[in-house]
Amino acid sequence: MATYAIGDVQGCFDPLMQLLEKISFNPSNDQLWFTGDLINRGPKSLDTLRFVKGLAANAITVLGNHDLGMLAIARGAEIFDSNSHTFGDILAAKDKEDLLYWLEQQPLLHYDATLGYLLVHAGLYPWWDLNLALTLAREVETTLQSEEKIFFYQHLYGNSPAVWEENLQGFARLRFIVNAFTRMRFCSLDGQLDLTTKDSLENPPEGYFPWFELWNNENRQNQTVQPYNQKEKKNENNPTLKILFGHWASLKGHCPVRDILALDTGCVWGNDLTALRLEDGARFIVSCSS
Repeated sequence: MATYAIGDVQGCFDPLMQLLEKISFNPSNDQLWFTGDLINRGPKSLDTLRFVKGLAANAITVLGNHDLGMLAIARGAEIFDSNSHTFGDILAAKDKEDLLYWLEQQPLLHYDATLGYLLVHAGLYPWWDLNLALTLAREVETTLQSEEKIFFYQHLYGNSPAVWEENLQGFARLRFIVNAFTRMRFCSLDGQLDLTTKDSLENPPEGYFPWFELWNNENRQNQTVQPYNQKEKKNENNPTLKILFGHWASLKGHCPVRDILALDTGCVWGNDLTALRLEDGARFIVSCSS
């Protein structure tokens, strides 16, 4: 039995099948973890969503920004744009409601204490400890599974508030949680999110750092996080928590921080699709250029 974490598929169903053939995926024994963004931009969103749903307990996926965006459109809170969205096949499918319902049951965050891995789409906000992150994710998940979800989708988009405060309420609170888990790339030392910059590590906005550069390895065993100056040395102790994330294709699967593992290798942009075997850290890659 093996567990494989797979980066953003984004409707690239054929490369996903090639990758599963390469790892000799056995649905009777193996489990797949997906970093979110199962759909959109690629050519086969419906096939991808149906396949992952059909794996049942053999697949775990967290929600990404494209998954949530499709749900907002499907529930009437946003407008479908055929120039930007390639999931029209889902919206027209006879099993659309089953697929939407299934997607709305998926978490923002998945943590496996036995394996010691945390799975999230964009990252873990550096001022949240593990327990708080799980609690906040559950707030959004509960809303998605309630009658309040329609109003939630109507207030989903926006870049404010830009910093976390415990006293945030209502849709502003939920929006920040969603942005942190599904859109975050850069943070400032006082916790401000920059949600507009998509560049690589070499071009951060002034005063901002990649979120993982603000993650303090030294405190991971206590399940706490602290901001730190990026010039400080990393602690080389064996941490108890490893973070798997996607979303940031320009990283090309490379994260300079120990035990924070980038898995989005830009398949939808003609690059690669990557799987990481969690038991031994082996990576498997297929090209998406053809």
